[in-house]
Amino acid sequence: MAFDYKKEYKGLYLPPKKPALVEVPAMRFAAVQGKGDPNVEGGAYQEALGLLYGVAFTVKMSKLGNRAIEGYFDYVVPPLEGLWRQPGVSGIDYTRKENFEWVSMIRLPDFVTPEVFDWAVHEAAEKKKKDFSAVKYFTYEEGLCVQCMHLGPYDNEPATIAALGRFAVENGCALDLDGCRRHHEIYLSDPRRCAPERLKTVIRQPVKRA
Repeated sequence: MAFDYKKEYKGLYLPPKKPALVEVPAMRFAAVQGKGDPNVEGGAYQEALGLLYGVAFTVKMSKLGNRAIEGYFDYVVPPLEGLWRQPGVSGIDYTRKENFEWVSMIRLPDFVTPEVFDWAVHEAAEKKKKDFSAVKYFTYEEGLCVQCMHLGPYDNEPATIAALGRFAVENGCALDLDGCRRHHEIYLSDPRRCAPERLKTVIRQPVKRA
């Protein structure tokens, strides 16, 4: 049976609706950085997702195309994640989506070295006849965070984010959003196939001890 990160690391991918503190270890990702409203049809965000999934699935199938890879194992491609910020705004303002700066990313298995990743980017470009150079190898150590599961539309997230902030303060912490530590979302539902009220999104925000 293929390794599934959501099932093996439930504390990171399937948290309860009630906020909790979590220590997030360093992980490696395929990532694309950009800015702008993610809802614009054919915009930078949607273009980035196409590139990201192209490389992610090339990595998954890499054993078939690159026999030299060491430590390969069969796995389910992890869910899409996003780091979000807005210059000059403390937190996230959902009424000004055009100012979003984002890093869209998909977790990479441990066998994916920088060399394997470079091979996958080149392989995707060769097969798709497209430039995949925007997809980067990204190591991110998030550290102490507060998180919970958000159920419902993305635009309803402010209430969940407010609950996370209150929980952080009640537990001796303060939000620690800056240029490196950002508002983090993990998308467990496909909005093209799921009703808005049934969307499941992990909301995670970095904190520090007050």
